[in-house]
Amino acid sequence: MQAKKTSAWKSIRNIFDQVHLYAGLISGLVVIAVCLSGTIYVYNTEIREFMDSELYFVEQAGDRLSADELKSAVEANSASNVVGLMWNEDADRSVQFTLKKEGEEGRGSTFYVNPYTAEILGNSSDKTATSEFMGYMFSLHRWLLLDRIEEPILESMGNRDLGRFINGVATLLFLLGVITGIVIWVPNKVKSWKQGLKIKWSANWKRVNHDLHNTLAFYSLIFLFIMGATGPFWSYEWYREGWQKTWDIYQEPPAKGQAAGGGRGAEGRGGNEPRKEAEIESAVAQVLSLEDIFAKTNTELPYPGNIRVSLPSKPSDPISVSKYRTGFFARAGADQLKLSAADLSVTEANLFSDLPWRQQVGRSVKSLHVGDIFGQFSKFLWFVACLIATSLPITGTLIWWNKRKKKPSKKKPAQPRVAEMA
Repeated sequence: MQAKKTSAWKSIRNIFDQVHLYAGLISGLVVIAVCLSGTIYVYNTEIREFMDSELYFVEQAGDRLSADELKSAVEANSASNVVGLMWNEDADRSVQFTLKKEGEEGRGSTFYVNPYTAEILGNSSDKTATSEFMGYMFSLHRWLLLDRIEEPILESMGNRDLGRFINGVATLLFLLGVITGIVIWVPNKVKSWKQGLKIKWSANWKRVNHDLHNTLAFYSLIFLFIMGATGPFWSYEWYREGWQKTWDIYQEPPAKGQAAGGGRGAEGRGGNEPRKEAEIESAVAQVLSLEDIFAKTNTELPYPGNIRVSLPSKPSDPISVSKYRTGFFARAGADQLKLSAADLSVTEANLFSDLPWRQQVGRSVKSLHVGDIFGQFSKFLWFVACLIATSLPITGTLIWWNKRKKKPSKKKPAQPRVAEMA
């Protein structure tokens, strides 16, 4: 009976071995490119701030100007309107304002401003060597640089969609490799688990390579699974919808002709809309102060953090505020407020900590993928895991190649002995 079980397990393991092998071989080159660029992009913000430090850091010189004074100065110097800002309380940090010209489409441009002098240090439209390099890393990670090719490769889809599709296939194969690796590793190492957690550096290079593949993969297993499970979110609509439904954050897209908020259009609000709009605009002119917005936000959300403000395009629209925690173990997930533009009363509060655990996970898909779910602490873990993920296709291919080169020993058939003649 035991022999039958052993034989059955060997057959099952052989199947998993083959799936693990070919999933790795097929996706290997793409996984190396995606993981290597992902390793670098984990520290995207830190790399940009270090290389282009003149945009992000300033020298302290007296007292900082108020946010309203900075807003007025920036609008005067740029001939654009401030539509948002990122306010950092650190004394040596610049302030980021988002500006748009009248009638301009899109999100606008981010301007980096010295909070002591109101000097514009630069804007996001300025191309630097660092921004170009990180742009290539993002393109490689997301679209395999296919979006940089002008001529369409396939008639049926654009180059960006093609890169996204190939990336998604490779990521799913990588995830399959992680899962099959677990099935192969755990039963095989359960009796000698201590040996499975060590690298025998004194052995020959083939054994060291084998240990590097198995041991490093085991130590980074959880992180590799999370990265693999979240990656296809940006490749496939069906995967994104499935993720949202799994974690209870899915919302039906609005029907054509219906506003995203589900409310009635202007024609259904009654005939007093112009008068109400004028009244609101007059009230907004009196109370719409960035300093007041910060004070209200810090009262509602009393903890240290950076504040992002999005100013409404119409006086009747609310002010959107997000607050982000800071610190080495800072938890990802911003708390969001909607403030009335007329009197800064809270019309809506979406606090991350109030969400059910499932929704917290679902809304943290980007943080889970890039590793900033717990600030710098988790980013370092993801960085190391990405390095390991980059190496796995290489060490795995070498294991396969070494086994492939081994030839089964052929025993010479026994020669019949010829009886000696007397």
